[in-house]
Amino acid sequence: MQQTWRWFGPDDVVTLENARQAGATGIVTALHQMNTGGAWPENEVLKRRKLIEDAGLVWSVVESIGVGEEIKTRTGDFQQKIDNYKASIRAVARAGVKVLCYNFMVITDWSRTNLMYRLPTGGYALRYDSVDFAAYDLFVLQRKGAEADYTQAQIAQAEVRFKAMSPDEAIALEKVLIDWLPARDFAYDRASFKKMLELYQTVGVEELRANLIAFLAEITPVAEAEGARLCSHPDDPSFPIFGLPRVLSTAADVRAMFAGVPSQACGLTLCTGSFGSNPKNDLVAMAKEFAPRVHFVHLRNTKHEPDGSFYEAEHLDGDTDLIGVTAAIMAEEDRRAREGRADAQIPMRPDHGHLLGSDVGKKMNPGYSFIGRLKGLAELRGVMRTVEAFRAGKVH
Repeated sequence: MQQTWRWFGPDDVVTLENARQAGATGIVTALHQMNTGGAWPENEVLKRRKLIEDAGLVWSVVESIGVGEEIKTRTGDFQQKIDNYKASIRAVARAGVKVLCYNFMVITDWSRTNLMYRLPTGGYALRYDSVDFAAYDLFVLQRKGAEADYTQAQIAQAEVRFKAMSPDEAIALEKVLIDWLPARDFAYDRASFKKMLELYQTVGVEELRANLIAFLAEITPVAEAEGARLCSHPDDPSFPIFGLPRVLSTAADVRAMFAGVPSQACGLTLCTGSFGSNPKNDLVAMAKEFAPRVHFVHLRNTKHEPDGSFYEAEHLDGDTDLIGVTAAIMAEEDRRAREGRADAQIPMRPDHGHLLGSDVGKKMNPGYSFIGRLKGLAELRGVMRTVEAFRAGKVH
């Protein structure tokens, strides 16, 4: 696999030089400052590519050209937004960036309740606490109809948790859940978030799935014509939150998407952390089943708790068998190489990482510190080298 590194652009305190120091050869980035639904200008794409190449790296993956809520709900100027999306695909593909990761998560993108969960090692991880989430949903946000999504026992536990929160703690929890995300230039407050939730009162799972397939039916031919590969990122967490529909949380969801758009250009970002947030998902089985249409891989791990909470574990020490996943993807690379395919090498990146050492206290996107990801990439590189050695008969 090609070892890549997510970089949030010139303002990212984790620099391109840091990516090279970590041993990455490819960069995963986007024109985040232009991700508001317009078409990406070719000259801006080329400027970004030059910046990366001048640092001795290549721009391997676009993550992401944003998919607006108009496209997901097929309301407002959604057709213009889709046309702009097509233009952006052409711009990046003609600049040589042929892998495009995107997500179809509605409103929230990835969600956690704690961005500074203290680990026994002294480092910090991202955490989703199911009780904190329910306490916010039921008693702070007071989402209409939220009670139907929880058992009476869960409601009682959430109420106890809420009553133990100070006003400042409730505000801090809200900030983590609704008004912050990396590489997003706007934030929700409680009123605007509730208004966004109203958009999905009439959009259920099947409607959203139909909208996803309709969107892909329009953009996939453009990707095919440009020799590009689209790869959908799974929901994170891979189960419903805020009463919102989810359409890429399980193996069944992936099968439905692939059946709706059978083109090889319509593929998957295999994010082991996102799919792994749902303990029902078997990541090794999914890697093997979907390998022919996996175009990008995010490798990270999660540790589950009985109540549905989870935190981001060491890359090789969570509930997902990342060694098995890595071996399955490398077997797919071998298969593609035998067929002479141009996309035989699949880009991967160490997704998220613990906040460690001198990075603590620095202003960094949570999950995207330097030392934690460097550590993760080094561990994953060791796994890849070991798999290669076994296949070459050098290790018995």
